Amino acid sequence: MALVGAGFTVDVVCPTRHPLRQLSTIRKTYPYDGLAPVLSFSDAITAALPDLVIPGDEYAVRLVHKVYGQARRRGKSGEPVCALIERSLGPVESFRVLAARAAVMQLAQDESIRVPRTTVVADSSQLAKICADLSFPLVLKADGTSSGEGVRIVRTIEEAHRAFRFLQSPPSAIRAAKRALIDRDMRSVIPVLLRQRNSVSAQEFIQGQDATSLVACWKGSVRASLHFEVLKKQHKNGPASVMRRIEHRELDLAMSRIVDRLELSGILGFDFLIEKQSGNPYLIEINPRPTQVGHLSLGRGRDIPAALFAAVTGTEINESAAVTEKDTIALFPQEWVRNPQSVFLRSAYHDIPWEEPELIRAGARKSHSWSYWYNRKKWATLLLADRVPPANE
Repeated sequence: MALVGAGFTVDVVCPTRHPLRQLSTIRKTYPYDGLAPVLSFSDAITAALPDLVIPGDEYAVRLVHKVYGQARRRGKSGEPVCALIERSLGPVESFRVLAARAAVMQLAQDESIRVPRTTVVADSSQLAKICADLSFPLVLKADGTSSGEGVRIVRTIEEAHRAFRFLQSPPSAIRAAKRALIDRDMRSVIPVLLRQRNSVSAQEFIQGQDATSLVACWKGSVRASLHFEVLKKQHKNGPASVMRRIEHRELDLAMSRIVDRLELSGILGFDFLIEKQSGNPYLIEINPRPTQVGHLSLGRGRDIPAALFAAVTGTEINESAAVTEKDTIALFPQEWVRNPQSVFLRSAYHDIPWEEPELIRAGARKSHSWSYWYNRKKWATLLLADRVPPANE
């Protein structure tokens, strides 16, 4: 989580070994306790007294929402924290909508935005009917997940039952142990111990090109945006590693309608599919936090940090020069991890943060653990797919 103060100084709350601690531009880092994450965020907000709170991932979003809930229960003494969080993200009524994939799809549909048909799967007995209604292939998604971890494309009823059981179940003990021991991340431990289950939605499969967008917004108004088509992904269903910048009026309109309807503030990511046959865009997901392209300044109207700073301070936008004239961006270290021989590392703008050598070293070290984990993850997924029986067995 980033805490933005006057003059755009930035403090962060993150684990001890997080790469953010390598940034020379961070003013101060606050400790993050994986066993008391909400208290870590609450203490940091109280100490920093920021002008803006920016959660960095889905888990941080949930923690900020919990900080809001705790502050609200304190009554008058918690009002400043509640006001800060609503100023940063938007009204509290938007929190629940953005936290549930099916609710987002319904809201978008109400705003005349194209979306795949989406429905919540209550239990395995309902799954067969939903599969028949939506037809195969279809997509199953678990709420509160990211980086493709909670997404499965299924083509048979047997695959659907296996995927539903997997997605609904608490995180695996293997994954929780990996996060705790390697990443020092305790977020999966409690769900494993308490056997917490995820909400799962079924979504119509749209054949097409992935596109991802990012928007800076303030009190329901879009201030800057970026759109990309995804050329390469880190892994199947995972985040992008190579993207090409595009202009798309309908994507702009869809984001503007959602931002206006929910009166949102901050930085949000939108995922779309551009249907292959018709060329029509379909909104498939909203990420209520910055995505991996948010730091890129690509010219007028495409500088997300500058636009948000201007909105918060009430000043004119002072945009930076475009970092590149190339439309294709290879992200570091994602594309390097995916394929060290990738042609995009030479032909595209390779987004290496040369001004932050320690961050580059951290990214290089992280790439080794990613490669190791992805290989083990593929093996474990194949093993589990064989061992987890369909629900009707």
